Amino acid sequence: MVPGYLLVQYFRRKNYLETGRGLCFPLVKTCVFGNEPKAPDEVPLAARAEPVETSPTWQALKLLFCASGLQVSYLTWGVLQERVMTRSYGATATSPGERFSDSQFLVLMNRILALMVAGVYCILCKQPRHGAPMYRYSFASLSNVLSSWCQYEALKFVSFPTQVLAKASKVIPVMLMGKLVSRRSYEHWEYLTAGLISIGVSMFLLSSGPEPHSSPATTLSGLILLAGYIAFDSFTSNWQDALFAYKMSSVQMMFGVNLFSCLFTVGSLLEQGALLEGIRFMGRHSEFAAHTLLLSICSACGQLFIFYTIGQFGAAVFTIIMTLRQAFAILLSCLLYGHTVTVVGGLGVAVVFAALLLRVYARGRLKQRGKKAMPVESSVQKV
Repeated sequence: MVPGYLLVQYFRRKNYLETGRGLCFPLVKTCVFGNEPKAPDEVPLAARAEPVETSPTWQALKLLFCASGLQVSYLTWGVLQERVMTRSYGATATSPGERFSDSQFLVLMNRILALMVAGVYCILCKQPRHGAPMYRYSFASLSNVLSSWCQYEALKFVSFPTQVLAKASKVIPVMLMGKLVSRRSYEHWEYLTAGLISIGVSMFLLSSGPEPHSSPATTLSGLILLAGYIAFDSFTSNWQDALFAYKMSSVQMMFGVNLFSCLFTVGSLLEQGALLEGIRFMGRHSEFAAHTLLLSICSACGQLFIFYTIGQFGAAVFTIIMTLRQAFAILLSCLLYGHTVTVVGGLGVAVVFAALLLRVYARGRLKQRGKKAMPVESSVQKV
């Protein structure tokens, strides 16, 4: 990252966009400046432009489509990942087989397929003119990698209730990060409903989710790692939200983010010496290769829904949907396997639905107030 930063600063100070020539000029222009010239002292990205106003019914259908797609994609992805990581491959009557334990290699396979899908789609279907400098995608990719690392490391140093509270309370940090990164403003009722959703999901997960027997005690290191996880995760979605100011499509966003994610993941696997071992394991077990392909397809579909949701509704709404996914997973488990939901868990579900209804009601009232104000403004202009 440091050499990349120094190169970007060098090309800007040399005014390479005006003086550059040669074979490398198109590559440097795409990576550093983008197709829309920017000033050298470029300010942070502005907030994502709001989508064109449509009917409330159409907006509700789009939101339901995004939420359903995210839930189905990542619930299926979670089930498949658990099966791949816990299943022995190549087992025979005389041999127990071997298990695959490198989750980072699976992440690389997911990102490679997502990159290929996005690239083919961009080639076959007409896309908006790409204007964002390519290096800006690296921020979201790197923060996503750091967020995942902090999350997995924090599991070793925090208790189960602390994990649940941190994951269920991401909505408010995402909104606060949105004020810093995207310069977005939120109403008081949005903070209130976000807090109620976090409280309701926490109540449901803590009461209905089975606590692991090996749950460690919470330490200061664990809390620092959890804070890093929340900060990096909040930055990732808000930075992607802000990148939509360049009027790009969700597929273009998917291609740019996965390009740098592949580079970061390959670098990490090469440093650990795990890349070739993962490829050899895939060559030894064709069933594992098929499972990896299915896992990557679910991940690619999930990413399409992620970027489309952020582009249409913003980072805060996307985080609310993903927060509710954890509660839906446990609720689905209760329905399928007959687990009981406690009174506290039922009360938590009621709090979540009350917060969602309050959010819909407040947004509807705000739109009605805006429509009533429009005729007054037009009459004043005529006078």
